[in-house]
Amino acid sequence: MDNLARAAFRRRVETEGPLMIPHCPDALTARLCEELGFDGGYLGGGGLGLSLAVSEALLSLTELTRAAAAVRRRSALPLVVDGGVGFGDAVHVTRTVWELEAAGVHAIELEDQVAPKRASHHRHVEHLIPVEEMAGKVRAAVAARRDPDLLLIARTGAVRNESFEAALERCEAYFSAGADVVMLLPENDEQRAAAPRRLSGPVALLTSFDLHAPQEWTGLGYSMVIDPVTGQTAAFSALREAYEAQRAGLPSPRPAAESFAVYERLQDLAGFGELYDIERATTEPGT
Repeated sequence: MDNLARAAFRRRVETEGPLMIPHCPDALTARLCEELGFDGGYLGGGGLGLSLAVSEALLSLTELTRAAAAVRRRSALPLVVDGGVGFGDAVHVTRTVWELEAAGVHAIELEDQVAPKRASHHRHVEHLIPVEEMAGKVRAAVAARRDPDLLLIARTGAVRNESFEAALERCEAYFSAGADVVMLLPENDEQRAAAPRRLSGPVALLTSFDLHAPQEWTGLGYSMVIDPVTGQTAAFSALREAYEAQRAGLPSPRPAAESFAVYERLQDLAGFGELYDIERATTEPGT
């Protein structure tokens, strides 16, 4: 990829905030987000795991890298990838950064849970590694990247598992280790408002866009607001509603003619036009 694109994304994170970054599990969604003018897309481990009907704790680096590369291959949208716990210790983090950077991503998120990550984190049973161990993983990630503009996001689960104050301390330690952005998970409005004010660098938030109006997000001071939930749940809800109706012998909520029209528009969104142009010049002249 053009390293200038990473540099431009880094500048925006550092100076413009908040960049609004929705769930973006595949290339088609990335092209939609690009068309709608979103600032980036988020390939989350939770969402990717659910799409494969497994916990993100069971994802492999190969699966994550392939998914990221598929998005980047067909979209210029800046991509933030959830690297989880980096698939192990500092050596495994090094390989994680190598592979995801080569896939063309713009930012990699790493968190301070134990490795291997446990499926029970989905039900809020989490175990954190010591601060210095995570700082070592961050330092390894910094050393592993070839492009200094590749953003490294250090995420902590300390708010829930230790305290808000401990989470702030961990974030500062991760900044000192070389993280470009930190992420913590505030549990209430007071913490959500306090975190960007009390931390010394850019802060990302994992949440739902619907919690605040756009101007309210701007006032809070976050560099990135990432919504990993709305897109996947909206898509699944619509799919279930349509299939439940059809299975019951009823028409789905969207008339058939409208569904066919949307299907045609999906071809445009996917970029089939460039493929048709190639065929008109070669195998399908005059069509």
